[in-house]
Amino acid sequence: MTTKPTAGITLRHLASRPEAGSFVGMIAVYVFFALMGGANFIGAPGISSVLNMSSEVGIIALSVGLLMIAGQLDMSVGSVVPASSLTVSLLAVDFGVPDILAILGGLAVGLAIGFVNGVLVSRTRIPSLIITIGTMFGVMGLTLGLTILIHGSTGVFLVPGDAAKAVFGQLIRNMFQVSILWWAVFVAVIYGLLHVSPLGNWIFALGGDKESARNAGIPTGKLTIGLYMLSGFSAAFVGVSQVMTFNAAQVAAGQTFIFNSIMCVVIGGVLLTGGAGSVLGIVLGTLTFCIVNQGIFFSGLDPNYGSIIIGALLLIAVMTNDKFRAMALALSAGRRS
Repeated sequence: MTTKPTAGITLRHLASRPEAGSFVGMIAVYVFFALMGGANFIGAPGISSVLNMSSEVGIIALSVGLLMIAGQLDMSVGSVVPASSLTVSLLAVDFGVPDILAILGGLAVGLAIGFVNGVLVSRTRIPSLIITIGTMFGVMGLTLGLTILIHGSTGVFLVPGDAAKAVFGQLIRNMFQVSILWWAVFVAVIYGLLHVSPLGNWIFALGGDKESARNAGIPTGKLTIGLYMLSGFSAAFVGVSQVMTFNAAQVAAGQTFIFNSIMCVVIGGVLLTGGAGSVLGIVLGTLTFCIVNQGIFFSGLDPNYGSIIIGALLLIAVMTNDKFRAMALALSAGRRS
């Protein structure tokens, strides 16, 4: 007689989780594309393609998600990816810098751009969307100009050393990129930052009401700068990983990460207005987005319909997440009464 109440409490608890809508959506799209894509999609080729894509966009989505929870946006990540990868390539190829120093240089570029974004956002009244669009175009122009000036072309080929290749660009069993393991590391670190450490409460407070957070003694300026530096570092890390994996860097690479990362975060249940979201939801949103993206290929659907499917997915995800959030609030109010 005790099993039914226990089950009811468990189902209520699960339904009240903010990630519930993201999880339901992920299962639904996976079942759909598993039926459409067949053995290749549910086998190693499909799994590896989904995880490889998820690991790259997922690393950026995690930090972009933190910023969105804090009520900010970062559109510059799409320019940081090629800027960091080309920095690594130019330092190693044109200046003969050792791999480790070239990699540190690429990561430093991301931190520097994030610092500039954070300072401008925290010390001006200009919306973060406008500021980061401005830095995005500025970084794109600098990257293009310096690459042509130094190397004479818009692309640089790089043959990294064995150690750098093993850490950042190795293929496990010739299928799975090592960036999947790095994605897991980023998930663990950012989960601890948002859901375990006191900084997590500050981030939620910043997204909920910036003025109230400042009045409560939260160093909103330093927190904003730190979050933007984390976003820049994450994008730079993906840039380093890409050049080590594909042995080449291109000026035009990275633009898809801008909206792909935001899509993953929104599908994962993070509010565009800030103040709500979770790391688990962002991970589920990333997997959902990549399942759809790769499922279109494996199912043989016309790629021209891909944007329609992804757009519909975004709208459905937002409506589903809102429904589950309303259920969670209703259940929470019922428990308090």
